[in-house]
Amino acid sequence: MIRLFMITMIALFSFAVVAPAIAMEDSVKTEMIKDATDEPPQIGAPAPHFVATDTHGNEVSLEGLKGQNVVLEWTNHQCPFVIKHYETGNMQSLQDKAKELGVTWISIVSSADGKEGNTTPEEANAIMGEQNTNPTHRILDPEGTIGHLYRAKTTPHLFVIDAEGILRYQGAIDDNPSPRQSAVETARNYVLEAMVALTEGTEIEVTQTRSYGCSVKY
Repeated sequence: MIRLFMITMIALFSFAVVAPAIAMEDSVKTEMIKDATDEPPQIGAPAPHFVATDTHGNEVSLEGLKGQNVVLEWTNHQCPFVIKHYETGNMQSLQDKAKELGVTWISIVSSADGKEGNTTPEEANAIMGEQNTNPTHRILDPEGTIGHLYRAKTTPHLFVIDAEGILRYQGAIDDNPSPRQSAVETARNYVLEAMVALTEGTEIEVTQTRSYGCSVKY
């Protein structure tokens, strides 16, 4: 009887130790499978959906923008590459062109709390006023939710989405990664080309490039 009792206790103890290990192993496998199937945005596929609030308190939903071409611009007002495009007026010109073409322009700041570029909504609106910039919306994404969803790597990093919600371009603003402001003058602007092509119903010649700039401060 004593021997049977000891065997039973050993078996129960072994199960108590092994069971959490099995549960943990299953949890790890599930997470790994999830990561393995979490694909980055693909040209020609639906753009990742998001809902957020802009710096003026307005809800912005990609689903709600169906019927409009959309540009997403990752930005950080302290990044030299962003400064290059704003101090030359290049980004503002693109935003004005977007408005002229009926394109919704959304600037997104994914800088985490305490990191370079992070601001309050009030500070963001003041910065836009100083830059004389005119996006349709500016969204603050300090948790990096939207940034990670789109795999945004740099500031600037741009995505062009058509009226059906399909991603049509992603990458650099242009073909000159130099931080020199004079580089803007002769650069080929991929985002401008994509916006015009979508508006005119023609093919976008360049659909994907490697973005350049400062790393997004997640």
